[in-house]
Amino acid sequence: MPAILAAVGGIARELELPALLDRAVTATCELLGARRGRLTLTEGGKADYGRGEPGPGAVELPVRAGSETFGTLVVEPGAGGEFGRREREVLGALAAATGMAVEKALLVDQMRRRERWLEASYDVTRALLAAQDLRATLRLVAERARVVAGGTAGAIARPDGPGRLVFDVVEPPGEDADRLTGLTVPTEGTATGMAFTTRRPVVVRDYGEHVQEQQRHHAGRMPAVVKDLDSAISVPLMVGEETLGVLVVAKFRDRSPFTESDVQLAETFAGHAALAVEFSRAQEARQQLAVFSDRDRIARDLHDLVIQRLFATGLGLEGVSRLIADAGVAARVAGFAQDLDGTIREIRNSIFSLQAPAQAQGSLRAELLRVAVDARDALGFEPRVGFDGPLDAAVPDAVRSDLIASLREALTNVARHAGAKSSSVEVTVDRLGRRLTLVVRDDGAGPPPEAGRISGLANLASRAARWGGTCVLAAGEDGGARLEWTAELPAMTGEQGSGR
Repeated sequence: MPAILAAVGGIARELELPALLDRAVTATCELLGARRGRLTLTEGGKADYGRGEPGPGAVELPVRAGSETFGTLVVEPGAGGEFGRREREVLGALAAATGMAVEKALLVDQMRRRERWLEASYDVTRALLAAQDLRATLRLVAERARVVAGGTAGAIARPDGPGRLVFDVVEPPGEDADRLTGLTVPTEGTATGMAFTTRRPVVVRDYGEHVQEQQRHHAGRMPAVVKDLDSAISVPLMVGEETLGVLVVAKFRDRSPFTESDVQLAETFAGHAALAVEFSRAQEARQQLAVFSDRDRIARDLHDLVIQRLFATGLGLEGVSRLIADAGVAARVAGFAQDLDGTIREIRNSIFSLQAPAQAQGSLRAELLRVAVDARDALGFEPRVGFDGPLDAAVPDAVRSDLIASLREALTNVARHAGAKSSSVEVTVDRLGRRLTLVVRDDGAGPPPEAGRISGLANLASRAARWGGTCVLAAGEDGGARLEWTAELPAMTGEQGSGR
């Protein structure tokens, strides 16, 4: 009896579940002189004692935690050959004691997890009060959710046009995260999309296999780590009637799956996180409104004063060139007038760049400008952006998606490989509206010798080939690198073509 009480007391003192299970198996085998013992959990996993599996004559007893069966205790008799009535009674008592200890350990574990989720919510709230920018807030939400849930990866997916979500943030940082950041997924047929559209948490197993199946027809190859992702929770980030995005937490294979309790805690955390994200968005919107007001004033001044004066000066130079008898001098003056025309075009591009974020949120130009602005943190500067031609009229939605993704990928490659201090983006459509060209220049180290091995270039080339175009990375005319991405466009109607 003292030995039984000591064994039960030792089991009951353990609050960490793995240590508790191991002690239960060890104490049972030592007390009964058993050869081998094993406790198999109902949800998978083992706590082993001795070597090998219990053989013939082994006794199995259920281990119940509350009203549910938590696992099965299997014990093989020792040299005696089989357990007698007294040994079976002791075994039953130890199984019951183990079940009660497991129930207590589960309650303690649940309490600790609630405390960790609550602390994570406090961290997000502190970030909110510190007025962190939106991207920093998103990264904190993904990082805290991953750590607290015991996940392998955490991510935030946000809307990226009709029927699409894009993974803005992936944690933890690294090459795999870099490859997954910017990945777009449809809202139909995906766990992330289902959570977004139904506004309810979605839990899946074999998550990596789902992702690989969904993305096998898309450009680029998935990182090797994806195939090892198993259990995953997708939780919508909601504020009122608006769904801001989806929080995804995933585990590697062979980890214990997420439980219903995990889902409930993650959903509560997502509610706090969504408020922080909305607050960051509002802060950002207020700051942008102030910037847009100032930009609009500058744009009006450029249009009403500078361009008009340059235009008048250009007309004057053209008139003077016709009065000059010396053909060489006349040609030089006419050349100055042409230079002023080019300057006027550049200023008009600048005016559009100043006004587009506030006035043309739905346009392709505005979306491209937004990609350039989003790349500012990774680059350390904001790239210059220029446009020419009927982009919104000539570029269909399907090509638009690949163009935006290609610009994002190109700027990511500049940030990752070039070490540049400045970069420029030019997006043009020819006069017939048949050819789209994206050119990204930088003043960095130039194309690396192993440029062909950069995974982003393969994605760019694949997207260009989809539309009969090409993607070429070469040394720039004045150093650095020059990437040219092209796509063939369907013919525009006469009405579209006249609306340049």
